[in-house]
Amino acid sequence: MNTVKIATRYLKTSIITILGISLTQLASAAGLMTPMNSSLPELEIKQHHVEVTVEDGYAITSVTQVFYNPNDTSLEALYSFPVPEKAAVGEFTYWIDGQPVTGEVLEKEEARNIYEQEKAQGRETALTEKDDHKTFYSSVYPVLPKQDVKIRLVYIQAVHTDHGIGQYVYPLEDGGVDEEKLAFWSYNDKVTEAFSFNMKIRSSYPIEDVRLPKHPQAIASSTSNQEWSISMQNSQASNLVDSEANTQEILEGASTLPSTTPSGTQNIVQTLDQDIVVYWRHQKGLPGAVDMVAHKEPNQSRGTFMMTITPGDDLKQINEGRDWIFVLDFSGSMQGKYQSLIEGVNRGLGQLNPNDRFRIILFNDSANEITRGYTLATPENVTSYTQQLENTSPTGGTNLYRGLEEGIDDLDADRSSAVILVTDGVANVGTTEKKAFLKLLERYDVRLFTFVMGNSANRPLLNSMAKISNGFAMSVSNSDDIVGKMMLATSKLTHEAFHDMEIEIDGIKVKDLTPEKIGSVYRGQQLILFGHYWGSGKANVTIKGKVSGEQKIYKTSFEFPAQSQLNPEIERLWAFATIEDLQNQIDYLGYEDDFKDAITDLAKEYGLVTNYTSMIVVREEVFKQLNIARNNDKRVKTEQAARQQRATQGVRDNRKDAQQPAFNTHRSYPSGGSGGGSSDIWFVLLLLPVLLSSLRKTKNNNA
Repeated sequence: MNTVKIATRYLKTSIITILGISLTQLASAAGLMTPMNSSLPELEIKQHHVEVTVEDGYAITSVTQVFYNPNDTSLEALYSFPVPEKAAVGEFTYWIDGQPVTGEVLEKEEARNIYEQEKAQGRETALTEKDDHKTFYSSVYPVLPKQDVKIRLVYIQAVHTDHGIGQYVYPLEDGGVDEEKLAFWSYNDKVTEAFSFNMKIRSSYPIEDVRLPKHPQAIASSTSNQEWSISMQNSQASNLVDSEANTQEILEGASTLPSTTPSGTQNIVQTLDQDIVVYWRHQKGLPGAVDMVAHKEPNQSRGTFMMTITPGDDLKQINEGRDWIFVLDFSGSMQGKYQSLIEGVNRGLGQLNPNDRFRIILFNDSANEITRGYTLATPENVTSYTQQLENTSPTGGTNLYRGLEEGIDDLDADRSSAVILVTDGVANVGTTEKKAFLKLLERYDVRLFTFVMGNSANRPLLNSMAKISNGFAMSVSNSDDIVGKMMLATSKLTHEAFHDMEIEIDGIKVKDLTPEKIGSVYRGQQLILFGHYWGSGKANVTIKGKVSGEQKIYKTSFEFPAQSQLNPEIERLWAFATIEDLQNQIDYLGYEDDFKDAITDLAKEYGLVTNYTSMIVVREEVFKQLNIARNNDKRVKTEQAARQQRATQGVRDNRKDAQQPAFNTHRSYPSGGSGGGSSDIWFVLLLLPVLLSSLRKTKNNNA
């Protein structure tokens, strides 16, 4: 029997973290980079084409670009691009002599050395590297005078639905928090000729509607309720104004995309400075379910599986009063955001019930509480402390640790509490080590909820903090439906949750499960589990979790296939999820060397760009001279062949528990309202530039 579990915790306090609250970004993360104050001429992004396919529980994004050198000198192209959270970069292709050459993954230093050597020899070469948690960079050499170069990047990611709402984000924006980068680089993010974004959604479950909040001119069409296509060309993608006349949310059932729209005028300059966010809403009344896709080559004993568990709606709504602790960042990086923060806090405090209490802590280089302990939320107190906030100005560094420490100190064990941490997410003063933040949360009985906005926030830090405290993390883009995000968050935080989750699989041999530990599962969430299996046959799957201290058990049985070759990408997804687990252990335990070696070995075997590995492209004869095996090239070709085969087939039903349902209730869907009470606070806040969110926590065990 194989079990994934997490130890029981009795949590008395919740924290909300909101990152990157600016409406406008200081710099685009996607674009060609040129050093500031240099005499180097700029290159152009001539073409930018995005192809996305969402099917079988994961998304494949292919980005093809053409760079052009309008100058009389050969230049090197340096292109920066963010990728979505939990996305694995697995293909980097550079066209040499008109032929595509796919990169191979090597240790980071080795890949960089080869790139520099080839560049010094004047030979074609390209490199993709990861810059810690923030951005990926592709270097391409040479871009000859008056000539083009062509590259392609492909990444894959598991796709979750939340309350029956699916979401895909093509990230382009930057959070504007890396001041050194902003001071050094200038960006050219304009596509001078052709831009396109094409997306196909192929779902096992019926889709009622599709929506792009910031791109209302997009073309959407469906061949059935399980297959949708979305496309944008230059003129459509350049219309990035959020129409006030089109504010109905997809969560309320609004049909917002025209099924037929003229493609519009071509050759309009497109700027890569706004995320493309796509929502799709599944038909209501769908059952809770267990889905699975597997990959197992003929004559291989070991296969890989991806199991998606969508619980039924067995979680009840809960209500009680609370204390509110506002921990507010007023460091220098909050310039331009601070007034919006104050306005949001003021309106939020104004919505509190008279018996609610609040505290306000400010932090920059240090932390200071401006309230004198817990203060009743009377109109007089709200006005007084809001005025004190108005009298402060952002300055200094960001001592995130000290602010958080001050906020979770002196909690009242007899009352439910919410700690709202508002920051841009970059700790640069005092304690900054990830391990220290995790140890801090372990010392207190707290639950952390993170709402991460922007593509430069320290997502690994906030995600790990949420996980270790049994909370959850929700990413938010400036292009999101903010009210829609609020509705999903409120539903989680005003209902019970599953805690101490365990998945047991027996009947066949199963190992290497990831995530190694499952955190809590909240209303509307899905649980995705990767692993290896040996042999084939019927397996018994048991899902366990505690709800308000009561054990819940769900069971089903289904077949693991002896052979399955349509989804080779899940091998990379398994490796990426395993690397995440190993990286979390590095962050928590601090033993980097052993885990680093394991991450490097996995990344090289499965062709993944990580903190320790990069992807290098050289001429085919150079690969041979350097004795670099073409393992990733072979894997890419296998994946491409499988995609072509899937495209010729109909949508597959991946539900495995239809004959023996694990759940006897329908899956969760948004209610479409706030539910009244203190939840209204968060609707006010979320409709403002300050991105805050709701929370709910009971004093009972694991509610």
